[in-house]
Amino acid sequence: MNSIFAIFGVKDLLDILLVATMLYYLYRTMKDSGSLNIFIGVLAFVILWVVMYKILDMRLIGTIMDKFIDIGLFILVILFQDQIKRFLIELGSHKGWGFVAKVFRHKSSSDEDKRWVMPVVYACMSMSKSKTGALIVIQRQVPLDDYEHTGDMIDANINTRLIENIFFKNSPLHDGALIIADNKVKSAGCILPVSHDTSLPRYLGLRHRSALGIAQVTDAIAVVVSEETGNISYAYKGELHQKLSSTELEHALSQIAES
Repeated sequence: MNSIFAIFGVKDLLDILLVATMLYYLYRTMKDSGSLNIFIGVLAFVILWVVMYKILDMRLIGTIMDKFIDIGLFILVILFQDQIKRFLIELGSHKGWGFVAKVFRHKSSSDEDKRWVMPVVYACMSMSKSKTGALIVIQRQVPLDDYEHTGDMIDANINTRLIENIFFKNSPLHDGALIIADNKVKSAGCILPVSHDTSLPRYLGLRHRSALGIAQVTDAIAVVVSEETGNISYAYKGELHQKLSSTELEHALSQIAES
């Protein structure tokens, strides 16, 4: 027993903790993006490769699986480039790292980050009453430049009336998404990735699936107003929250903006 502890040192413990932390963040990112089954499949394949090639010394099957590991790494990077980008950004902007910045950040800066909340809430309240369909995406740490350029660039100050006019039923931009970034209405009529999550109810349309889709591949907030029912929902971190009152929406968006 003493010999085991003599071999197992602080560096080994740190090594295990770092690997466990990395796997946890990968698991959470894949879960939010709806790719958890793929992550589990890849992890099972790697464990099988280690057992057969490294432990049981089965050289033939191990060599074949070794080639798949080499090629699979590049394939995974291509397939999951959005998830990897989100993972790295979340790792770099984690609350633990941002604590020092928050200590020195002035309160007015925090208030400025929340300026978009009330115009969005008021616009959603109005559009909910008239059953005007809308999809509003608010950028956080992950840039949305690629999605902004799929629509028409606006770059205007955030205004409730402007948001309502964009989603007016006769407007040419009402079918796409509106993107807010840096306290500006950046673009409208944007095309977003659609979620293929099979657990979503069938009655949810393209707006809700697009909202969940952008929330799975980025850390953006996506607010939806249903054209059929007027219900207000929002998607964040791979989860869709439905049928919110204006008060619930304001509370949820304010909390996210402060985080």
